[in-house]
Amino acid sequence: MYSEKVMDHFQHPRNVGEIENASGVGTVGNAKCGDIMRIYLDIDDDGIIRDCKFKTFGCGAAVATSSMATELVMGKSIQEALQVTNKAVMEALDGLPPVKVHCSLLAEEGIHAALWDYATKHGIKIEGLEKPKNDISEGLEDEDY
Repeated sequence: MYSEKVMDHFQHPRNVGEIENASGVGTVGNAKCGDIMRIYLDIDDDGIIRDCKFKTFGCGAAVATSSMATELVMGKSIQEALQVTNKAVMEALDGLPPVKVHCSLLAEEGIHAALWDYATKHGIKIEGLEKPKNDISEGLEDEDY
């Protein structure tokens, strides 16, 4: 059973689309379920995320977590965005069924992948940011799906 917030973000997703000449673009997927998420960030000279958009191919939970993730990072600094975890995304959506928790991991990794791309393009190191996985199913147990 999905929460009202999950259903709202699935039926009326926020920030869908692309950002032309984005500061950072992150693409992550899950080979086991087929979800693919791309997150675009527009980061200003002060390191604040001015805009965030997404395109997701996947189930309702994947769309909802993508939508919520964009809402959570908008207006935040790079360091604040780095602190947006899958648990924060799930809490903001009032929870996810256990078989859909991996969708929130996709959102977290999508943010990290976009920040990694930004750091790479600008030749900087973001403290606490590790190279993201392209496929989040690596290292997860089968029962996580």
